[in-house]
Amino acid sequence: MSDQPGPKGLTHATVMDWLTRFAATVRSVEPELTALDQKAGDGDFGGNLVTGMDGVRRALDALAAGAGNGERNQRGPDAPLDAAARVFLDDVGGTSGPLFGLLFQELADALGMAADPPGTAALALGTAAGAAAIQRVGEAEVGDKTMVDALVPAARALASCEPTADPAYALHVAAVAAHRGARSTTDLRARRGRASYTGDHARGVPDPGALAVALLFASAHTELTSLDRLPVS
Repeated sequence: MSDQPGPKGLTHATVMDWLTRFAATVRSVEPELTALDQKAGDGDFGGNLVTGMDGVRRALDALAAGAGNGERNQRGPDAPLDAAARVFLDDVGGTSGPLFGLLFQELADALGMAADPPGTAALALGTAAGAAAIQRVGEAEVGDKTMVDALVPAARALASCEPTADPAYALHVAAVAAHRGARSTTDLRARRGRASYTGDHARGVPDPGALAVALLFASAHTELTSLDRLPVS
């Protein structure tokens, strides 16, 4: 990937492919996420994420068939993210479902308001807005052992890229930063979320929600079959 400025941007097709890869990734790594959540939470995170992304796949199929939110351009790059947001906000249980819905919604809004085609600047804006919304609703900060520990570094990484950088490069940089942030939660004591109820039992276990954020950004490039496939550089 290259950090050279250019005309590349996000299209309806590239965002559809991104979310489709994320759905496949989630299904592949669900056993690992569930095993981690059984140690650090109530064990339902992986299953809830699979349920959500299965719903997103159905919503994307409907979008491809011409059904969807009439308030948006159904062929715009924001439409798939808006569809994902609606699934997570309306249908996914657990504490993390609505939070992922907020992230998808902010990304959709940023891409929808950007110049055509939206690119790295819109991704940076949407990710930062998503992080802020999740922090506001979840009352979490970096260091609380939540998805915020991965999302805030990802937002900062995107903001550090040139606005005209290839989005593929920017998303890779975000994935690396999110993965680093997720791994930093391993030795933290949880202060928010379900894991906070387990006290020191969650120490030594990376936060599954933070890892899922890293998987989301990494899936922009490729489908992942295990957590070991997350990028480190």
